Amino acid sequence: MKVLLIKDVKALGKAGEIKEVKDGYGNNFLIGKALAKLATPAVMKQWEAGERAKKEAEAAEIAKLNEAKAKLEGVKLVIQTKTGANGALFGSITKEEIADELKKQHGIEIDKKSIEHHGALKATGSYDLDLKMGHGIHAKLHLLIEAI
Repeated sequence: MKVLLIKDVKALGKAGEIKEVKDGYGNNFLIGKALAKLATPAVMKQWEAGERAKKEAEAAEIAKLNEAKAKLEGVKLVIQTKTGANGALFGSITKEEIADELKKQHGIEIDKKSIEHHGALKATGSYDLDLKMGHGIHAKLHLLIEAI
């Protein structure tokens, strides 16, 4: 019996492969646990259409991320905050504050978890932050912290 693997199966193959298996193993285990489907022409056509749709969606997402990266590269984000007598900030600037200010000032919405910075932002000055956009795409954001 020929089956199309829907999920990776240890010691058999990866998703998308067509394998020849014994009838009992195919029917009872692979098809029974939704790890595979019987490899009919209709199932193969449906699988190929689904894979094509996934690739197109991923390409569209990558294009959208590259567009957002280009937009972010030219942005200079300014955050004004209170400082003490010695010029130090009260607390520090958080990733959430950076994401909120970016949305307010430039209308760009990013996830706070994608912001990378080593160390706390506890002083006024200029900082370059790395934004992990996904799919291996990184953007640089220039941040300026000013005292009120």
